[in-house]
Amino acid sequence: MEGSVRINKYLSEAGVCSRREADRQVEAGRVTINGKVARMGDRVSPGDVVMYGSKKVSREDEVVLLAVNKPAGIVCTSEKREKDNIVDFINYPKRIYPIGRLDKTSHGLLLMTNQGELVNKIMRSGNYHEKEYIVRVDREITEHFLKGMAKGVYLEALEATTRPCRVEKVGRRVFRIILTQGMNRQIRRMCETFQYRVVDLKRVRIMNIKLGDLKEGAYRKVTQEEWRELQGQIKDSSNETVIPKWQ
Repeated sequence: MEGSVRINKYLSEAGVCSRREADRQVEAGRVTINGKVARMGDRVSPGDVVMYGSKKVSREDEVVLLAVNKPAGIVCTSEKREKDNIVDFINYPKRIYPIGRLDKTSHGLLLMTNQGELVNKIMRSGNYHEKEYIVRVDREITEHFLKGMAKGVYLEALEATTRPCRVEKVGRRVFRIILTQGMNRQIRRMCETFQYRVVDLKRVRIMNIKLGDLKEGAYRKVTQEEWRELQGQIKDSSNETVIPKWQ
């Protein structure tokens, strides 16, 4: 039928989850169309009523992608029980959620969107997309530290070795690091391996989108030029990951 879309695409465009996760939710019987339990491959037409659990789902026609300068102390979650959650802090008029995480004690660039598939295409480690940080540590940076960080660090707590990355000294106690993965507290753990303590951690870039001079606590819409370039970078990216739940 003209104007209809597959149920998994509908849920993704509504910001509920990725298409792959939508398929799982449909298989589990958690989605209905006009009161009937949806099946894989069902299509949604204009005027249909789609429910995900007890929530009515509306497809978002407007793609929202915000660049946010997250302050330290704000938590990258949409969980309402967290009083300092980023969604309430931003208070955007449409339902959005963070793309990935930035530690509570860290600050800087965070992307927020209403597009489920976009989350995984940007953040999934296997897509090798760059994220850039400026980090201040508690003592002078040595060549040994820079080379060790760059070649990959075994993190005992995670039982994993980080990917080789680009590291550059930009001050006596300050360095720039560009990662293509996002392990839990990765930079802090890497520094601890060399007996350095992170004093300040700021993310300044995600792929082609830069923090620039955006004020702390403020947000801006990603420009059309940034969006076009981003789409080019993610067009062949996988979205094979479950996104954080918004409900």
